[in-house]
Amino acid sequence: MPTFTKEEIVHLGDLARIALTDEEITRLQGDLNVIAESINKVQEVATDDVEPTANPIPLEAYLRPDVPETPLTQEEATAGAPVSEAGMFVAPRILGEE
Repeated sequence: MPTFTKEEIVHLGDLARIALTDEEITRLQGDLNVIAESINKVQEVATDDVEPTANPIPLEAYLRPDVPETPLTQEEATAGAPVSEAGMFVAPRILGEE
């Protein structure tokens, strides 16, 4: 069973550019060791007779037929807008001038 040392936890924190306190290192060491133990249990499951799959449920793309339709007019498109002007949507400015 692999166990994470405090030095490895500090190294992981350094890689992630996260400063860890001694309390956090101790807690993460326990958490990561529990996760590693769980992964080992999953790997012990006999899967020799199991066929590899990407997803157990067959996935298909359900697309509607591509049928040309008459597009909305500007008036129809902006009819539900809270504010419109000259056939365009008016929205509040979210970025200042630079």
